[in-house]
Amino acid sequence: MQKRLHLISLGCTKNLVDSEVMLGRLRDYSIIDDPAQADVIIVNTCGFIDAAKEESIQTILRIHEIRKKDSILVVSGCLSERYREELAAELPEVDIFTGVGDYERIDALIASRQSTFSPEVYLVNEYSPRLVTGSNYHAYIKIAEGCNQQCSFCAIPSFKGKLHSRTLESIVKEVSRLAEAGYYDFSFISQDSSSYGRDLGMQEGLVALIRAVEKIEGVRSARILYLYPSTTSFELIDAIADSPVFQTYYDMPIQHIDDRILKIMKRGFGEERTVALLEHMRSKPGAFLRTSVIAGHPGEDETAFDRLCDFMAHFGFDRFNVFAYSNEETTAAYAMPQLPEETIAERAERLGKIAEEATKRSLDRMIGNETTLVIDGESDEHAYLLSARPLAWAPEIDGEVLVNDTADLNVSVGKTYRARITERAGDKLLATLICEA
Repeated sequence: MQKRLHLISLGCTKNLVDSEVMLGRLRDYSIIDDPAQADVIIVNTCGFIDAAKEESIQTILRIHEIRKKDSILVVSGCLSERYREELAAELPEVDIFTGVGDYERIDALIASRQSTFSPEVYLVNEYSPRLVTGSNYHAYIKIAEGCNQQCSFCAIPSFKGKLHSRTLESIVKEVSRLAEAGYYDFSFISQDSSSYGRDLGMQEGLVALIRAVEKIEGVRSARILYLYPSTTSFELIDAIADSPVFQTYYDMPIQHIDDRILKIMKRGFGEERTVALLEHMRSKPGAFLRTSVIAGHPGEDETAFDRLCDFMAHFGFDRFNVFAYSNEETTAAYAMPQLPEETIAERAERLGKIAEEATKRSLDRMIGNETTLVIDGESDEHAYLLSARPLAWAPEIDGEVLVNDTADLNVSVGKTYRARITERAGDKLLATLICEA
């Protein structure tokens, strides 16, 4: 009887790619949705901030409670890498621990039932046995691992190491193979994507990547996630806007806008450069701007926080995420005087409301316009509604458009259609299909 596998991938899409590599390595298993029936269960954890760590721990304990007696529970990923000794001592429920270096050896680890932590961080390549999940038309492409930045609040470099970029040839080969298999929409990801290639001697690695991907037959749409202000150039912004394939989509976490706080955060730039880059992005026709900010970083007084709120309320972002500051050991901010947790929570809530209003204004600007939608399937909202996404939006994070009128077209999941946005219902847009695109 074929063995059954259940995998849970927590955290970011970069983690998802590594999970897909493990699935590819375990193709002999039958992948099932019910962990209680699985012979092997893998929890690929996130260890970025407190909330993610808590989610990972709770997931591990929940899975242990319901799993079969003779099943194997594997814990991999960032949390396992970061707290390997502590977790091994505190979670005897886990059969195998591994970190961020052995994804392609997962089959051997399961066979031997041994915990292993490679000294090298794993970076997917064109030969990786990856099984893309969640879509029949979109795939994430990891272009690098690690990060050379020294942000005061971020622990990622402590367990992911320095920037390690894939070669352009490796990326092109993977995208080409996926395009041949029918995938036409791609999101390029890493910790600091705008630094891509600098460790390989490339100053404008992303510009070179854009030019190379444009030449790949079958690629219709692409976007780059996680730009970093100090390594984002005006040339890159222009290359994205001018590309016939890449969406005019700019995802650049700024974290704050106040010069003093940016200096405390060790971001390597200030308000002037941040605003200049954002203004240049906003000037591009059809530009979509996404960012992230942190509420309650050490040193953030009321004046700095009010400046941040004012900027986020008025600049005109299409989307922005809010993170309540999480005090992480191994970071420069860990030993700084901390703000009260209640203050951090209150500030995060206030920024969250501003983010909600920014999203609604962005959605309202689309009402009455035509756009290209890709159909993702039946909506969870109602059986008679279809869930769709404008190709200009990133999957999963920018929301969905509900199609309530198909104009009697023969609609298929993964296909694109021209549609007219008719109205907004809460945080969702409604659309009518016009024709195939």
